[in-house]
Amino acid sequence: MITNQVLLLLMLSILWPTIALPFAPGNIGNLFGMPESDGKILQRSKRGWMWNQFFLLEEYTGNDHQYVGKLHSNMDKGDGNVKYVLTGDGAGTLFLIDEKSGDIHATKRLDREEKAMYTLHAKVLDRNTNAELEPDTEFNIKIHDINDNAPKFAKEIYFASVPEMSEVGTSVATVTATDADDQTYGNSAKLVYSILQGQPYFSVDSENGTIKTALPGMDREVKENYQVVIQAKDMAGQMGGLSGTTTVSITLSDVNDSPPRFANHSFRVTAVESTVIGAAIGRIKADDPDVGRNAEMEYTIVGGHDIFNIITDQITQEGVIIIKKPLDYETKRDYEFRVEVKNTYLDARFIHGLQFKDYATVKVTVEDVDEPPVFTRNPYIIEVHEDTAAGSFVGVVSARDPDADNKPVKYSIDRHTDLERLFNIDSVNGTITTLKALDRETSKWHNISVVATEINNPRQTTRVPVFIKVLDVNDNAPEFAMSYDTFVCENVKAGQLIQTISAVDTDEPLVGHKFVFSISPTNPNFTIDDREDNTANILTRRGGFSRREMSMYLLPVVISDNDYPIQSSTSTLIVRVCACDSRGNMQSCNPEVLPFSDGLTTGALVAILLCVIILLMIVVLFAALRRQRKKEPLIISKEDVRDNVVSYNDEGGGEEDTQAFDIGTLRNPEVMDANKLRRDIIPEMLFPFRRTSPIKDNTDVRDFINGRLQENDSDPTAPPYDSLATYAYEGTGSLAESLSSLESAATEGDQEYDYLTNWGPQFKKLAEMYIGKSPDRET
Repeated sequence: MITNQVLLLLMLSILWPTIALPFAPGNIGNLFGMPESDGKILQRSKRGWMWNQFFLLEEYTGNDHQYVGKLHSNMDKGDGNVKYVLTGDGAGTLFLIDEKSGDIHATKRLDREEKAMYTLHAKVLDRNTNAELEPDTEFNIKIHDINDNAPKFAKEIYFASVPEMSEVGTSVATVTATDADDQTYGNSAKLVYSILQGQPYFSVDSENGTIKTALPGMDREVKENYQVVIQAKDMAGQMGGLSGTTTVSITLSDVNDSPPRFANHSFRVTAVESTVIGAAIGRIKADDPDVGRNAEMEYTIVGGHDIFNIITDQITQEGVIIIKKPLDYETKRDYEFRVEVKNTYLDARFIHGLQFKDYATVKVTVEDVDEPPVFTRNPYIIEVHEDTAAGSFVGVVSARDPDADNKPVKYSIDRHTDLERLFNIDSVNGTITTLKALDRETSKWHNISVVATEINNPRQTTRVPVFIKVLDVNDNAPEFAMSYDTFVCENVKAGQLIQTISAVDTDEPLVGHKFVFSISPTNPNFTIDDREDNTANILTRRGGFSRREMSMYLLPVVISDNDYPIQSSTSTLIVRVCACDSRGNMQSCNPEVLPFSDGLTTGALVAILLCVIILLMIVVLFAALRRQRKKEPLIISKEDVRDNVVSYNDEGGGEEDTQAFDIGTLRNPEVMDANKLRRDIIPEMLFPFRRTSPIKDNTDVRDFINGRLQENDSDPTAPPYDSLATYAYEGTGSLAESLSSLESAATEGDQEYDYLTNWGPQFKKLAEMYIGKSPDRET
């Protein structure tokens, strides 16, 4: 390295003509001067010579302040009365001035790359009065460059690509470096590029950094990636210059320079005969060292094939062999064909002298499987006439085992397709017969499924649809096409048209329907005119119809078809007699209400008679129900008679509430006596207390009681005395058990009845009755 002192000498020798320029007499400045070689100050009459520009080398490494220059005014007599003041860029920080001598020094190292020039202002003041002795003058300090910055690349690593097999000199990429040193001064920023790594494959242009191929026939399939190191050096590449490096990763891109090739020119594939159409049975693959589009291949069968086809898997670039038609082991077991492979994209630069295709032979072996039975037809269409008797022949289906063993087959009908069980099939020979008579008018077609199953292997089954068409037989008679509302006017004339009728027939003859209409020729009121187009006109035979004589006529019409056997039916046409206006428009069809003197019509008399009969029947039925109503006997059996057992039909207060209900209290509560006898047991008193008879106002009650007494005395089912009753069976399993003291093993004194208070207000009265009798409570 050249020291700063040596560089300073070199710079001074180079810059001396430039430095001398500011001393030209024409420069503008204050009264400043600089010593010449003889030690005198350059000056003129009014202003002294001055520097308007100082030069300073960057990167000063000395310990003391670096001397920049000296300012001097003609006003300075050397007596110390002049004061120099410096202002501007870096004044007081980067640059300091001696107030007395005017010497300028730099306080620290300066970097031209940070700032190349500083502009400052100088003043000359009177030290005592601070008055300006010289006007403010501007001058510059320029930092001279030294080679202190190495070249730098924008990236540490670059990526580039070039097609393989490129010619020598093919441009790959251009990398450039930058140098922060002064481009206009010397060779500090003059760069030269060179390649440090990557030869002999690549080269670099020394001036602009362009990388080019240097070796012909570089093959990506041999080597794909290269690492190239490029150096940029300043000082025009001279010794002592600074340098920087970068790495360029170069990839050879693929071109279609390699054809596809089969590694094995013979392939063997095995397929079972049950393989479905369109299924893949095997794959073959050719190798192509190219990549991407250049490696895309297409497989074809040379000359084509009836059974097989080959397609290309675009992801794996394999040839997929598929089935075009069903395989049959029993028919043919081995196949052989030739497959061609070629690139779909060709590069014209490399097709000369090379065959970009290859061939291989494929052998397919068919394996046998246990196949299900095969029907001779699919589907079956069978015709049968309707009204065929049960057990009649319908048709035959046939299936066989396609395997070499030809195993026996049995037949059956899928009952889900024959829910009505109309057909049957012979399990051995496949003959279909009817189980019931068929009716075409109910269903014209019957679609059933017949199943053929191998006897030795029931899992092998085959279904076939059988469509049974029911042929028509003329078994239905024609009838009116609709219900007709026909009327005839009272003032109609003979031969008047009153209705046009038509007929329908559910049968479907081959030649179409042909109906014949007729009525009795002796009918005195109407006649019929067959129009021979399956319609007929009803005409009046006479005039002068009257609602009083007949309000309605029933006209039987015979309708016949022309099919074999001929079917006919009689339909009745109801013709009402109505009152019409002069134009024949119906006004009223109700029978006229005649005066009472003339008598009622037959219809009215019948209606009245029916009403009377219905009313009589209702009265008789009601009376019979009243007489048959019987009272349920109080005592069901003599063995069930128990003393002091009462059956209540009304709710009471408990077992002790045995006082009989006195109906008299309802009529006169004041006569109720406190000393009432119990009516639920036999009286013990010989002469019981007798109440006085009620007052005359209660005669109706007395009559009622006497009447009831007589009824009970004459009733053979009544008990021997009035107060005797039966106690119904309570049942078993009651959680609360019985409230009766009958059949109780414990005495009344042994029972604790405190729990009755917890049963709620419904049992409050019962609790008071039993708890009140407790001896402990009485004490």
